[in-house]
Amino acid sequence: MIKVGIVGGTGYTGVELLRIFASHPEASVQAVTSRKEDGMPVAEMYPSLRGRVDVAFSSPDKARLTDCDVVFFATPHGVAMAQAPELVAAGVKVIDLAADFRLQDVAAFEKWYKLPHSCTELLKEAAYGLPELNREEIRKARVVGNPGCYPTTMQLGFAPLLKAGVIDASHLIADCKSGVSGAGRKAELSLLFSEASDNFKAYGVSGHRHSPETIERLSKLTKDKVGLLFTPHLVPMIRGMHSTLYARLTKDIDNAALQALFEDAYKNEPFVDVMPFGSHPETRTTRASNMLRLAVHRPDNGDTVVVLVVQDNLVKGASGQAVQCMNLMFGLEETTGLLQVPVLP
Repeated sequence: MIKVGIVGGTGYTGVELLRIFASHPEASVQAVTSRKEDGMPVAEMYPSLRGRVDVAFSSPDKARLTDCDVVFFATPHGVAMAQAPELVAAGVKVIDLAADFRLQDVAAFEKWYKLPHSCTELLKEAAYGLPELNREEIRKARVVGNPGCYPTTMQLGFAPLLKAGVIDASHLIADCKSGVSGAGRKAELSLLFSEASDNFKAYGVSGHRHSPETIERLSKLTKDKVGLLFTPHLVPMIRGMHSTLYARLTKDIDNAALQALFEDAYKNEPFVDVMPFGSHPETRTTRASNMLRLAVHRPDNGDTVVVLVVQDNLVKGASGQAVQCMNLMFGLEETTGLLQVPVLP
């Protein structure tokens, strides 16, 4: 049984990890940290876990994280890199759901996250936690940087096209929307019900910190320079993410061959569903699951390919993907504990 520790268990990604581990047959949560809630049973804060999770929150100094086999950081940026060296030295694997180990470009990290990187040696060996594109590195890793939710959709949507060399890599467009839970569990004016409900807005138009992460990873799939125009939006729903991706075709390819690029790329991927050409995937078809669904379009049979991608931002976009990585790191079937059917309606 894999002994699991969770640092930062009071947020949305933390409780999502707890929900997944409540039915994971090969892992047991040993410690969940929270300074403020030290001693409070987890199920008291999250009644949905009553009868399934019997641990209590503990302050970090009491948690004995070095006795765990793997520790997940569901924390703000900067926390994992401060604690990872001690854990790794003790033989504990680390999976960070924040950005500390996503970007190999330290200067880019410090620019976008406004933090000095204090753990550059571990960063050099950290694996990027997107299994569909980086599976073998994850298997061998001691430290994994879990991808951002938006970058997951953009990479899996653009990857088959870039690998095949059929699009202009220098002018990729991503028009993306996320539910409010993507901003985390915090008291912030823009996230209040009366502010976010019955409303729709873009943000980060002049630049977003998920752009350098996505460009760095997409650049590994092509010899061409990658240019990405990424615009995120906040939509008035709790969970869900929809990314509409645009790219200009540079090769003569028919629609059947275009569809085949995606079907061949993901035919053995348990958590990527390539829908029939011209389909319209909906966010609710992935709700509370680790499934990502996508569909390919080609308006008017012209030179633009459009890829629609949906996922649950808290599962495949965060905690589910982290558990998928853990399964790989410990030699388990990748799908273990992650076969929940989406909740609909």
